[in-house]
Amino acid sequence: MSRVELTGAAGELLARLTALHGPLMFHQSGGCCDGSSPMCYPRGDFRTGASDVLLGELTAPGVPEPVQFWMSASQYAYWSHTHLTVDVVPGRGGGFSVEAPEGVRFLIRSRLLTDEELRALEAEDGTADERDEASRTDRAAPPADRRSD
Repeated sequence: MSRVELTGAAGELLARLTALHGPLMFHQSGGCCDGSSPMCYPRGDFRTGASDVLLGELTAPGVPEPVQFWMSASQYAYWSHTHLTVDVVPGRGGGFSVEAPEGVRFLIRSRLLTDEELRALEAEDGTADERDEASRTDRAAPPADRRSD
């Protein structure tokens, strides 16, 4: 189970964009306007740090290397109970996102994770223990640091 996946159309667009730009990455911030859309960059053009969470690595036919999907930790605190699907729709993409000249933009579709899915993901990433500890001490646990170097 993954916290994030691609639609077929998004995978096809990533294959075309990878052929043009090389390996890619996504970053989802919590801002308004363009900041609320997933931004797609050539890998390494957007620097991630301690305030970012790696949600997953997306694979698509024709894309030789996984595409990392990052989210700001503050946004992850709000979206930690959701499953995200990266889709593509007609329209103008964010100013610095590589799909902008293509006449389309990436879009996030989300749904709440089921209790079973959430337990499975928490067991995989070690946050179940944090959640249990938070409930015992009656305080909210911050998101775990899931950066990959």
